[in-house]
Amino acid sequence: MAQHFSFRNSFLHLLCLSAFLGSGPSWANTAPSLALSLAPSLAPDWSRDATIPKTGRENPYGWDAAQFAEKVRAGRIHALQYPITVTGLLIPAKPALRALDSKPGDPLFFFLKTLLSIDSDFQNFKGFWSWLGLHDYPDSDGEIPYPNGTKPEYPMGVSLLNRNGAQGMTLSCAACHSAQLFGKPILGMTNRFPRANLFFIHGQSAITKVNASVFSEITEATRAEKAMYAETRDRVESIGLKRPSALGLDTSLAQVALSLSKRAPTEWAERDPKSIKHPRSNLLDGMVADSKPAVWWNVKYKTHWLSDGSVVSGNPVFTNFLWNEIGRGVDLRPLVNWLQEQSAIVEELTTAVFATQAPKWTDYLSESSIDLNRAKRGEATFTANCAHCHGTYEKAWSMPPSSHRPTDTVRVTYFETTKAISVGTDPGRSMGMRALAEGLNPLAFSKQFGIVIEEQKGYVAPPLEGIFARFPYFHNNSIPNLCALMTPPEARPETYYSGEVRDPDHDFDQDCVGYPTGLKTQKKWLHSADAELHHFDSRKPGLSNVGHYERIFRTPEGVERYTPEQKRELIEFLKTL
Repeated sequence: MAQHFSFRNSFLHLLCLSAFLGSGPSWANTAPSLALSLAPSLAPDWSRDATIPKTGRENPYGWDAAQFAEKVRAGRIHALQYPITVTGLLIPAKPALRALDSKPGDPLFFFLKTLLSIDSDFQNFKGFWSWLGLHDYPDSDGEIPYPNGTKPEYPMGVSLLNRNGAQGMTLSCAACHSAQLFGKPILGMTNRFPRANLFFIHGQSAITKVNASVFSEITEATRAEKAMYAETRDRVESIGLKRPSALGLDTSLAQVALSLSKRAPTEWAERDPKSIKHPRSNLLDGMVADSKPAVWWNVKYKTHWLSDGSVVSGNPVFTNFLWNEIGRGVDLRPLVNWLQEQSAIVEELTTAVFATQAPKWTDYLSESSIDLNRAKRGEATFTANCAHCHGTYEKAWSMPPSSHRPTDTVRVTYFETTKAISVGTDPGRSMGMRALAEGLNPLAFSKQFGIVIEEQKGYVAPPLEGIFARFPYFHNNSIPNLCALMTPPEARPETYYSGEVRDPDHDFDQDCVGYPTGLKTQKKWLHSADAELHHFDSRKPGLSNVGHYERIFRTPEGVERYTPEQKRELIEFLKTL
């Protein structure tokens, strides 16, 4: 009898965990939301024609110092603990968490892995968090706050919510916007290996195989937990999914667009059985438009959002919430009501995202690892040839002695408005925004809150603060390091291997700033069980590594602008940003 109970508890307990844990788009490149409540001392301008100070708007609502610190902490907690109580997908938490106790010796352990199409080997389902690409909280409550005052037993990105008498589990912003660098967790940084979208595909397939009655019987769920599961099972039918083209990229753009194709073509995009059964055709059915989750510390400098600047109007966090929930099957009217009623939450998360600071090279590596003389020469090259797109960076080494390190950036000057520029990089992502614009612009909430998407030709040349931590480069991760970026496209590495970067001397190429390639590639990456997933191939559709070279590093006549030493100096300068 006891053996049968153990067997039952491990069954749908993980099945529901799976269905849930890929729960929807991350919208990495977006940040916070539309200001809906009475603004404190400043009402942010999220309009198409907005201009901002060239030094950015770190404090968009104009909070005083005490309020600002309070709002930033509260916003970070919202990023970690998903705040939308009307969210479309919740999996009953207690049954799901009990699944983590199942072991390989349990026959159902193998069955669940097979059912969910999980190929990676791990000793228990606690390894499932790592498979998802999630990272542990730091050992102390600080810049990354503990949501309830004590360190959670689960990693950043996992979120628990109470609704209608049951506790549910979902993913928060941190699932795709937190990571580790050299062993230190960072909130607001690109998660290099998010599997949320991929696993959602497995989860949707699995949850549709088990109805609420079977779930309740197997898991001994309460009535409230059974109802929560039934609601989630109903909503997953209206979610359109697409497999990411490479590990490290997500398909949030496609998930939202394809989900709208499974809803009624009305201004509120109601969930509709007919549309679920016969989805409308969509550009992204066959087009690759993947992009990596972007860092938060660049958001303060922008007036248009996403990697291509296609969100030309609207607060990015507010739009993020709306789109994220379309990818979770939510009904839009209650969601919009919640966002209006909880505008303070939107403002707090917006404040936290805009306040995010870029990491510094010297936070992790010694200042002596930067050749200061080379970096200073590289500054001159950058200012003369790169600043017109990427902004300028005033360095402490050019100023009177102060508390700053010589390599510190004292001031960043970007632009009053954000523009997309075409430099020949893979156009798939920017072209794919056409599908999203066609689905989202006509919706009632887009018109009500001034949200406008327009397809752009090219991508935003972002500020380069913390560029050393943003590898691999380009929106599609096709460039492993800065040496490859400064190599002619015809000679760039077509493929490379990725892995977790913990050891700065081996997992990270300090000279080239990024993944080691060729003979420097870590052997443990080559021989890992999931090595094929970490093998990036730029020859695949949407993953091209061309662009950002002609007229930048090479003249129209085909002459190289810079010597190898000048490129070395430029890289040395970029380390200091």
